[in-house]
Amino acid sequence: MAKLKLSEVISSKPVVIFDLFHTLTSLESTGRVEVSADNALQNGSQFSETWSTGPTTSQLLGVSNDAWIEQLHEKSRQRLAGAWKDPYVFIEKMAHAIDPDISSEVIRVAVENRINRFASAMRDIPGQSADVLKTLKGRGRKLGLISNADVTEVAAWDQSPIAHLFDSTVFSCVAGFVKPERQIYDVCLAELGVSSNDCVYVGDGGSDELKGARSLGMTTVMITGEVERLWPDKLDVRKKDADYVIRELSELL
Repeated sequence: MAKLKLSEVISSKPVVIFDLFHTLTSLESTGRVEVSADNALQNGSQFSETWSTGPTTSQLLGVSNDAWIEQLHEKSRQRLAGAWKDPYVFIEKMAHAIDPDISSEVIRVAVENRINRFASAMRDIPGQSADVLKTLKGRGRKLGLISNADVTEVAAWDQSPIAHLFDSTVFSCVAGFVKPERQIYDVCLAELGVSSNDCVYVGDGGSDELKGARSLGMTTVMITGEVERLWPDKLDVRKKDADYVIRELSELL
């Protein structure tokens, strides 16, 4: 039997669940490399309008970006699961794990900068993201959102122009679980009132999210636009868990 086109799959499934960062919006402080606004525009990224040239958290802390990324993604599940709620406390804990001599003032500035960066990413949603979500909603699809995020990263979510479009919004710091743990998907499914087989999951594949979604029976779609630019070495690994691969969100329609 021939494989269905992605548009046919989307039409046949009542629910589409999205990742947030590097799928619907982005900013360089969550990535591994520094990219200027000009470079983002030249690369044609749908996220170029949200990218800033200001200092990243690692730069303000005076630590290597790789060391900071390791703290974010490998050594702070408590942050993502909401066990650590005070950003000044957990950023200090993570910073001091790299360099115990970083001052409290430097940490304060880094925390405030981080909050402001994520607030901008929440408010300045790329037009393509908003258009795709509205089109799917207009076609009668239920929309879900599942994101690994700490309290600083989603503090401004209620200011986002797309927040009202989702029928279920699950942030790890509220749910107490992180992708790819089954429970975080189950929370979303319960709120939507559907089974996993009714869902298409769309994400960049970070945190093994596609593997987690597929293991439950969801159809998985990897969006590669940001991965190609930020982590090209991750493309092949992440594609293994994708039923479909697209570069831009508009390919869902």
